[in-house]
Amino acid sequence: MNIAFFLLPKQEVVTLTSDATLRQTLEKMEHHRYTAVPIIDPDGHYKGSVTEGDLLWYMKNHPELSFEQTNKVKLSEVPLRLNVRTVSIDSNMEDLISLAKAQNFVPVVDDRNRFIGIVRRSEIIDYCEKLIIMQDHTDLEASM
Repeated sequence: MNIAFFLLPKQEVVTLTSDATLRQTLEKMEHHRYTAVPIIDPDGHYKGSVTEGDLLWYMKNHPELSFEQTNKVKLSEVPLRLNVRTVSIDSNMEDLISLAKAQNFVPVVDDRNRFIGIVRRSEIIDYCEKLIIMQDHTDLEASM
């Protein structure tokens, strides 16, 4: 099944740019209760995803940094630990299953590598659940 059906479009996705500050990032993640947020460049290209862990490790490794000073640190200065992989819009749902094991969401890009949205892990799990239920019904009917 094509993933377009499961896509949460870019307009509905909370994103950040590399010039956002550490404080803006923390506040946006707290407000929306997200553990990871996509980073997009000014041309709309996907650049990576920042996670809570990235922010925590950065602050741990910079003990001189107080919360009040986080507005002076750009997100571009924060190392991203995970390489959150993207898929193209013409991918199938099966292509996302292995990615969903390690990622909360799978970023989706167009043929010019522009970010167009995400597919959430919960959508992928729901899809798999429906497949299992359908297979169980098929097996049950076949055994009768």
